Order: sequence, then C-alpha cells, then structure tokens
Amino acid sequence: MIKISVTSTEVRNQRGTAKASGKAYDLNFQTVWAHTSDRNGNPNPFPEKVEIILEKNEQGAALFYPVGEYTLAPNSVYVDRSGNLSISPRLVPLKPKAAPAA
Repeated sequence: MIKISVTSTEVRNQRGTAKASGKAYDLNFQTVWAHTSDRNGNPNPFPEKVEIILEKNEQGAALFYPVGEYTLAPNSVYVDRSGNLSISPRLVPLKPKAAPAA
C-alpha cells in the first residue's frame, strides 16, 4: 500500500494551447506527499513531493482532496493504449485508527 498525505488544499492551474494539436488545455494540480519505498522494499525516510492532476465537476471547478491521509484507489492503475502499466492517481481516504478502549 502506498500512503499519500495531503497537507494543503491549494490548487495550481495551468492552461494554454498544445503545440502539437493546437487544442486548448486547462489542468488543475494538487501537491501531495507520497510515502514510497526503495527498490528493496525499504521505506524511504521522508515522503516525496508529487503533483497530481485533479478531476473537475460539472461546472469545471477542480475537485481537490481535503487535508488527510489517503492511499491509491484500485482504479489508479491501468494498462495504457501501448500496453504499458500506467498510473493516474485517484485517492481514497485511509480509515483513522480506532482509539484504544479506556
């Protein structure tokens, strides 16, 4: 499981015209922190900064993730049109650990 920490709801917008197609684009990004491991499966000592592209609602507003702890949803991983394994991060909240009974 890859744990993702969201520490801010700030959204960065990037818009412009694609050079290759000439089509307009409008993307929203949110910075998150991924708790990753090295090639041997050992947890890295610090989370790594990652920007994810956000989905939009019907009005075109960015659907940002609230501050909290998440993991990747199963539909984040897919096979692309070239047959390569790809990731398009979609986050699901981690359940908070239950407090010990007194």
